Amino acid sequence: MFALDTFAPSITPEALHDLKAAVQGAVIVPGDAAYEERRQAWNRAYQHEPALIVVARSAADVAAAVRFASTADLPVAVQSTGHGVIRPAQNALLIVTSEMKEICVDAATHTAWIEAGAQWGEVLVLAQAAGLAPLLGSSPNVGAVGYTLGGGMGWLARKYGLALDSVDYFELVTADGRLVRASETENSDLFWGLRGGGGGFGVITGMGIRLYPVTTIYGGNLLYPVEDAREVYTRYREWIKSAPDELTSSIVLMNMPPIPQVPDFLRGKTVVFIKAAYAGEAEKGAQYIQDWLDWKSPMMNTFQAMPFADVATISNDPKDPSPSLSTGGWLRDLDDETIDTLLAWGVSVQGSSPFTVVEIRHAGGAIARVDKHANAYSNRDETLLLNLIGMTPTPERYQTAQEYGQAFKQALGDHLTGGVYMNFMGGEEARERTRDGYLPENFARLQALKTRHDPQNRFRFGYDIPPAANSN
Repeated sequence: MFALDTFAPSITPEALHDLKAAVQGAVIVPGDAAYEERRQAWNRAYQHEPALIVVARSAADVAAAVRFASTADLPVAVQSTGHGVIRPAQNALLIVTSEMKEICVDAATHTAWIEAGAQWGEVLVLAQAAGLAPLLGSSPNVGAVGYTLGGGMGWLARKYGLALDSVDYFELVTADGRLVRASETENSDLFWGLRGGGGGFGVITGMGIRLYPVTTIYGGNLLYPVEDAREVYTRYREWIKSAPDELTSSIVLMNMPPIPQVPDFLRGKTVVFIKAAYAGEAEKGAQYIQDWLDWKSPMMNTFQAMPFADVATISNDPKDPSPSLSTGGWLRDLDDETIDTLLAWGVSVQGSSPFTVVEIRHAGGAIARVDKHANAYSNRDETLLLNLIGMTPTPERYQTAQEYGQAFKQALGDHLTGGVYMNFMGGEEARERTRDGYLPENFARLQALKTRHDPQNRFRFGYDIPPAANSN
């Protein structure tokens, strides 16, 4: 076991004893049997090496941990699932919220209370039992709170907006160890910033959200060979021009890995997916998909009326922890030159591209109808979101993906707006490009909030929003 003074000189045995007595959950130090397991993020590309881990079971545990960190002069990192790691928790106090899973659905008011460790899939089951739907993302095993703090653009986004726009309140522990509520009427400045500004203003212990009366959708995938890719892109460009708000979709160029889990007819090939969900009558949804079927029979067609409980089958995201890199940005257009660049850089020829996924999501709709200053989230007027995802099993592969991603985006040039969607940014790039995620006036307001609520930058492992005294 590590001696305490080798990793955190300010942590004394007496202070550690007092912390253990103050919390219901576990307090774990390097060398403990549970340390290796509890420090792991879902995205294995990032390795936390915290000085101390507190596995919280309640808001009171979180508050005790934050007060301890202040006394010991430790920075504080927070993790529920670890899908969206930005900066590994080195020599920090890592608060793990994954055991805080209380979910309460109120069918009468169409609302729910969600504790910090709940995953969207768990919320979905309870909401659907009441005939309601949360604004979850594509992966049911993503933490609901972390997803929401950065935006939350799921398969109901064009109809009902971003997840953060349906938050009624947050409960959080501030840097001074107080448990407070942030809403339109209480700590409204924090409420404004938390919706889009990330978790750098406190530790969220739970949130109250609105739910929507969606029990069925018409959704699925169309799959076309890479030989048809250029025409699929041009058809998609025209198709979304008349898309109603009920239709949320994406076009995905996918380099299928040569692994046994991939069907023989797809293994090692590049294909193009049209993915969509229609939040309305199945007959109307089917009419929009019929345009594609009338053009050409796809290699695969999974579109059908489905329970909203099965919405994750549209994206079919990985369920098991794995190392990956994500990058991207907002596109101005999907003109012929943009399409040429996407295909030239996105199609992997004998391993030329490290990216498995080149996705463009169609935004707009309800997202764009919210005032751009209503909360911290910005880039509301943009409609085409590029997301590049690569599997990075080694540090060398991660570096290759980083470099290729930068070159890919440089090749797109002015077809990118320069703005980014923070939930799709990972690692140091998320910190380097934090300002690009916000309107200048919104970023200035976030920085003022940081100065007011966390002047010591105790919560420094998320987006790079430093207190004003620490800004460059």
